[in-house]
Amino acid sequence: MDSSSTGAASSGSSALHNSGSEGDDLQHVMDQRKRKRMLSNRESARRSRQRKQKHLDDLMAQVCQLTKENHQILTSMNMTSQVYLNIEAENSILKAQMAELSQRLESLNEIVNYLNSSTNGLFETQQDHDIQTHDDNSFMHPWSSIYLNHPAIMASADVFMY
Repeated sequence: MDSSSTGAASSGSSALHNSGSEGDDLQHVMDQRKRKRMLSNRESARRSRQRKQKHLDDLMAQVCQLTKENHQILTSMNMTSQVYLNIEAENSILKAQMAELSQRLESLNEIVNYLNSSTNGLFETQQDHDIQTHDDNSFMHPWSSIYLNHPAIMASADVFMY
């Protein structure tokens, strides 16, 4: 019996030793899995930080590019506005000059019409004489019928209106 009890005791201790060894092995496997999971998580976190940093760098580059484009657009707008103001000022000057020239033309046409209507007979009788003496002396009589019927003087002020 002793031997059987010793055999049972020795088989019991071996079972305890086996279960302890299995527990150690199980613990060792679980520790390895935990370590592997931690390493995997660290690597995943590192890749995530790299992606986030790359995204941030890309956004910063985009901000720089858009800022540069914005500056170029503002410069172009300022130049265009300046050109517009210069052209607008020049246009105002030209309109004022046109109004003045139109008024002068209208006044000259009124003078010509007045002279034609009030002295019609006088200039017609001198016409033959003026045509015969059309040399440097004719410039001394600017109101002769040759100059009064000149088409450039008879132009209308409407030519300049738009």
